[in-house]
Amino acid sequence: MKIIYNNIIPFRGFVAVNLFCILFVRNNVILTDEIINHESIHKRQIRELLYVFFYLFYFIEWVLKLFKYGLNSYRNISFEREAYTNDGDLMYLGKRKRFAFLKYL
Repeated sequence: MKIIYNNIIPFRGFVAVNLFCILFVRNNVILTDEIINHESIHKRQIRELLYVFFYLFYFIEWVLKLFKYGLNSYRNISFEREAYTNDGDLMYLGKRKRFAFLKYL
């Protein structure tokens, strides 16, 4: 995964963001194995949904969850729930089934 350090992307409050399988990281962040694993899970999700559908699904789910979770909607998106639940398991991607994020809906 290509990694780009900068001060613009992601916005303040976030340490990294995966855009089209390129990882943008804040300059002052030290990437841990957990962060890399988290973003690698997103990379797998993005590829499964052929890039555009991932971002479309992500945005629609975020908007719908705004009504139920408000400011916490981001952490309740199925893609994020899968990634946060499994980012500490560095072997997760080796055993992950395709479209595993669906069980987190």
